[in-house]
Amino acid sequence: MSDEKRVTTEEIAEKLDHYTAITIPVHIDIDVRHTVVDLSEAETILRNAKTIALGNCGCRSDENKCGRPIDVCLVMNQSEAQLKSDFPSFNYVTIARALEALQRSHEAGLVHLAFRKGDGEITEFCSCCECCCWFLGKLKQFDYHDGVVESSHIARHLPEQCVACGLCVQKCPFDAWQADENGDKPTLRTEKCFGCGVCVTACPAHAIVFELR
Repeated sequence: MSDEKRVTTEEIAEKLDHYTAITIPVHIDIDVRHTVVDLSEAETILRNAKTIALGNCGCRSDENKCGRPIDVCLVMNQSEAQLKSDFPSFNYVTIARALEALQRSHEAGLVHLAFRKGDGEITEFCSCCECCCWFLGKLKQFDYHDGVVESSHIARHLPEQCVACGLCVQKCPFDAWQADENGDKPTLRTEKCFGCGVCVTACPAHAIVFELR
């Protein structure tokens, strides 16, 4: 293993000592034994928060590699003093404004990660891309998936509706979809699916649904 990979892995491990990242799907219809549930985990987290503040993603602000939304990161339950100290550029927003930011970032193909310290409450809600964001990018680069907790949902393929357009393969941030060498329908590798819902939204043929694990 190269020094670069070893050092980066140590950096990841150090961050994981302080934070746990949880994948959260946003505004996706969830198929549970043929019952559609229009309730997102993200909305539940935000509605239970005492305060919500919105600000720019530090990673994309610095890297700016993909042009996707920047003003989409959220922090919860921060006092005015904490916000001023730790997130000076963030401003308190309403639940409606927070959900709008999540929807906008989801449509841009970003992965929603909720961060919490140890076993404590969730304090940060980031909309991440693999090209700019340190946490998601490094975990994907080194296949260090133990650092991200799967959401409670998983994608399911409906082959009879699939048109083999390949958008799911292109859009999945975790490389869970595998293209067919002969141009046939792709295959979902469920062990790699973290339940972010990006492929569900991207599929033009509605050939991917969401269900509880």
